Amino acid sequence: MTRDRASSAGPPWPAPSALPPHPSASAGLKGVVLAAVVGSVMLLASAVLLALLPGQLSEARDFRAARPCAELGGSAAENGDCLAEWPATVLGTEARRQGKGHARWVTLDPGRDSEPFRVRLRGERPVWEKLAPGDRVAVSSWRGRTVQVVAGEARQDAIDRPGPGAIVRLAVALALLIVGGVFVRSAFWWNGRRAPGAPAVRAAQITVPMVATASAVGVAVTAAVTVESLPVALLATAAACAVLWAVSAWLLRRPARGSTV
Repeated sequence: MTRDRASSAGPPWPAPSALPPHPSASAGLKGVVLAAVVGSVMLLASAVLLALLPGQLSEARDFRAARPCAELGGSAAENGDCLAEWPATVLGTEARRQGKGHARWVTLDPGRDSEPFRVRLRGERPVWEKLAPGDRVAVSSWRGRTVQVVAGEARQDAIDRPGPGAIVRLAVALALLIVGGVFVRSAFWWNGRRAPGAPAVRAAQITVPMVATASAVGVAVTAAVTVESLPVALLATAAACAVLWAVSAWLLRRPARGSTV
């Protein structure tokens, strides 16, 4: 009687549907979501940077094409489209800690009934580290902004000099575009691998795409620094991604073909 009652009550363990999900499955889902979120944030940041770059790169090209005001005259000198150079006296220097580095400033007095002003320089060499109060320097300006400080034969760029900042942003935007796309793609790929009966992940399926991605980022950064043109850099990046990821797909399919023969 007791035996019949126990058997009719069902097994002493819960049904499979009532069991909590396996810890590895939950961890895998978190990894998929995290990869998708990180990749989406990278793509969004890349889109914002790329949207702001055309004007900055155009300004950098105008600056590179600018000629000294002494060679020009008229409207070019009046509008500040040429490179003006004028003397100034150093009143003092200052270095402030900013993040992991320092922001280096020099205070200059241009004379000519003008107010003293401060200029932030890139780094400390070759001019900033040698400056002392009372030193005479030359200041180069373009469109109302100080772009260089000259001491003797040494020249040092100001932080407002067009060009370097735009190139760095272009390189960062392209790198974020590639890595963000890989993160989003890997999230979909890893989600498919979580299905029951999916084959185990091979080491090559991780290392080969990583090498291809790093190589594509290297090509993109090189293109950004070399050509300094948004359309050309995007074209070079797209071509590099297409070639490298096609080669990586071919390499990953070779072992699978060999195993079926």
